[in-house]
Amino acid sequence: QVQLVESGGGLVQPGGSLRLSCATSGSIFSFDVMGWYRQAPGKQRELVAYITGGSNTNYADSVKGRFTISRDNAKNTLSLQMNSLKPEDTAVYYCNGYFSGTTYWGQGTQVTVSS
Repeated sequence: QVQLVESGGGLVQPGGSLRLSCATSGSIFSFDVMGWYRQAPGKQRELVAYITGGSNTNYADSVKGRFTISRDNAKNTLSLQMNSLKPEDTAVYYCNGYFSGTTYWGQGTQVTVSS
């Protein structure tokens, strides 16, 4: 059984920083692609960023230059460094992993940006 567990969410003031982590366990040695999604209240889940096994990255326009995604292939962990946070970044953030036609999700971690 594959599990993805996020951590690092919380309350932060506008302009602040947070670092999210996603630990994986189970039978998959290395996901083809891993990513972060988020879902704000009343909105659809949206892609924040993804990273391939070869460390190619892609970001949503709304987070470019502020967020950085990274992965440790040896440990099969995923991180998201979030800087210059804005109130509109408030959402539940989900870790995601894709392998051999199947997508796996974590349970999510809440990020709240508010003064």
